[in-house]
Amino acid sequence: MHPEHLALIEEFRRAAPANFKIEFSGDIVIMQASPSAIHERNLSVVRRQFEAHAPAGYLSTGNMDLASPQVSKLRNPDLTYLPEDAMTSTENKVPAELALIAVEIVSPSNPENDWVGKLRDYPLMQIPLYLLVDAAQKTVTLFSEPEAGRYRIREDADFGEAVHLPEPFGFTLDTTVLLPY
Repeated sequence: MHPEHLALIEEFRRAAPANFKIEFSGDIVIMQASPSAIHERNLSVVRRQFEAHAPAGYLSTGNMDLASPQVSKLRNPDLTYLPEDAMTSTENKVPAELALIAVEIVSPSNPENDWVGKLRDYPLMQIPLYLLVDAAQKTVTLFSEPEAGRYRIREDADFGEAVHLPEPFGFTLDTTVLLPY
């Protein structure tokens, strides 16, 4: 990532209200307000299921910037899993290619960010799995196998249907516990 991009992001972070998240994609800065209670609840029940199946040596985080300077991307997923040793510095970002998954709970105020922007960016950032929970649509979508700048496989399920998460997690996500907006 270019130093001027990093400086711009830091400037936006200083200027933004405390409850805003800042992301960067190419030449676009994305600012989002803090999520709703349903958003946080859905994220918590998804995280709880992942925790039971997280691979050894990996930690969950929901507030870590994933950086891909080679493609000028900086994203901050709602949930990701990173190697423990990648989280030992005072930096607020880690290389995106270390992430095992990006999980997003779609924001009702800006669904395009998750369905378009992040779906474009995450495979370019070499994140192997992208799980998208859309409480407005009552769907869960898993994208996998990034190749040539896109995910090759897509699995869709409605709330109430099971979604299988491949290794290194290797479990079936229970979507009956998710709440719609």
